[in-house]
Amino acid sequence: MTKYERARIIGARALQLSYGAPSFVAREGLYNVTEIAKRELQAKALPISIRRQLPDGTYQDIPVQYLL
Repeated sequence: MTKYERARIIGARALQLSYGAPSFVAREGLYNVTEIAKRELQAKALPISIRRQLPDGTYQDIPVQYLL
């Protein structure tokens, strides 16, 4: 996973959490949505896929769990 993909996933998940989405991990005193999103990513608990475009114009969807 590139640093840009990581930043995009954490940012998107933090936005979802700020709008009231349920967390996939125990918050354990965490109130910062960015830290919660990072913990979810480390725990491989996010049901998010990354779409990578290939040189021939097709694309490939890769679940985040396989990239960590």
